[in-house]
Amino acid sequence: MNIKKAKEEIKYAIQAYLAKDEFGEYRIPAVRQRPVLLMGAPGIGKTAVMEQVARECGVALVSYSITHHTRQSAIGLPFISKKEYGGKEYTVTEYTMSEIIASVYDKMEETGLQEGILFIDEINCASETLAPAMLQFLQCKTFGAHKVPEGWLIAAAGNPPEYNKSVREFDVVTLDRVKKIDVEPDFSVWKEYAYQQGIHGAILSYLEIRKDHFYAMETTVDGKRFVTARGWEDLSTILKVYEDMNLPVEEGLIYQYLQQHCRIAKDFANYLDLYRKYRTDYRVDDILQGKYTKQAVTKLQDAPFDERLSVMGLLLSRLSEGFRGAYEADLTVTGLHGALLELKERFNSPYCKETPWENLFTGLVEEREAAFAKERKAGLLEKTAEHACMRELERLRFFLAEGKRNGCREKEDTFALVKGLFAKEAEGRENAIADASAMLDNAFAFLEEAFGAGQEMVIFITELTTNFYSVKFISENGSEKYYRYNAELLFDEKQKTILQDIEKAKTELNLLF
Repeated sequence: MNIKKAKEEIKYAIQAYLAKDEFGEYRIPAVRQRPVLLMGAPGIGKTAVMEQVARECGVALVSYSITHHTRQSAIGLPFISKKEYGGKEYTVTEYTMSEIIASVYDKMEETGLQEGILFIDEINCASETLAPAMLQFLQCKTFGAHKVPEGWLIAAAGNPPEYNKSVREFDVVTLDRVKKIDVEPDFSVWKEYAYQQGIHGAILSYLEIRKDHFYAMETTVDGKRFVTARGWEDLSTILKVYEDMNLPVEEGLIYQYLQQHCRIAKDFANYLDLYRKYRTDYRVDDILQGKYTKQAVTKLQDAPFDERLSVMGLLLSRLSEGFRGAYEADLTVTGLHGALLELKERFNSPYCKETPWENLFTGLVEEREAAFAKERKAGLLEKTAEHACMRELERLRFFLAEGKRNGCREKEDTFALVKGLFAKEAEGRENAIADASAMLDNAFAFLEEAFGAGQEMVIFITELTTNFYSVKFISENGSEKYYRYNAELLFDEKQKTILQDIEKAKTELNLLF
């Protein structure tokens, strides 16, 4: 199955394992809570999906790669203790707590979360001395003499033997005690994740044209040649940083991240040059500001299919940035609004009548900082939400400093000042929403003039529907043209024919390269 379906299966398992009866006992006892075993090719997102599941389920996550452990660190170190049996004293060997089990308790202390996921990566690559302990761990949920705490799901991941020479096959006895899920790479599923993570637009556009280059694993006389989802994501990160810093992105950089597959690396390097050229030639920012020319429309109409896809990729990438910015601004303002409501309650509380406003405000900021630090440590915040929280705290500290700088003495005066500062933040959010809406309308206008309701519009609507941030934005702020084209194109029988034509065209293009 694909990684998205696997994620659903893991979430369902967590929900079932953590369900309790009327007596507060887990409905599925620990002995029947089979560990989840994800098996699949390297670099397809097995670790990332565990982080997403933990965050979305609101539980803690402790993650280990077992290849980094020795038998001693996993099981614990032996020590001699004395015990009395039948009136006689004996020396016996005991073990300190496993580093891995101790990390679970540390996580519970740090985050306050008593339930979570203990994730062991590369479990079938454990050393020979550690392998028996791994089998005991999967079967009995213990490391040495210490059990995994109740309320903690055990999950593990491994690679099939064709990808790793260090792999050890699990026996039937072990496999009969786990919930094994086989996962395979799937570009359409990864693309949803990629939009949410802000993967570089050139990579998304390229892989839309070259889907077979998303995940490649080939055996040649020179060894393995491969490209993975992890490689594309890491390449995206470095590309964006280089561009932000105005550093030259040369072919050598591409090879550093896709070096195991020279043909794909060279192909993408060539495409990246074209992508930049299209961005300049078509003046994408001008299009989204409604300043495009008739020449740009005609040029795109006459362009080959892969160039049209690339230009739409440029538009979608820039739109996604706008949607993400509006979403982050909305999260920030919503958080600030909640904080100021709480501040108002404290200012008006009869119990705080004699407390200076600075103390109340400082206390509020410190509490929210502590809550954010705890959530961040627990991994409960995705990247955009984390940025919004950081922005919210920065603004609260600024509001506090402004109150002091203006010499406010009374709580009423302070709150009036803060309310005015908050209004500016709210205005900024509305501007971000208005800018994103205008860009979307201008993109529709440009594509309408170039292609009408043709197959390019189908692709554009489909991509908007795939993108987490565009779906979020449109559902909250609306888009008359999106709804109209969505009804006319995506729910019409002719969509099937159009999409078949698109795939045929892509196949023909791939044959040319």
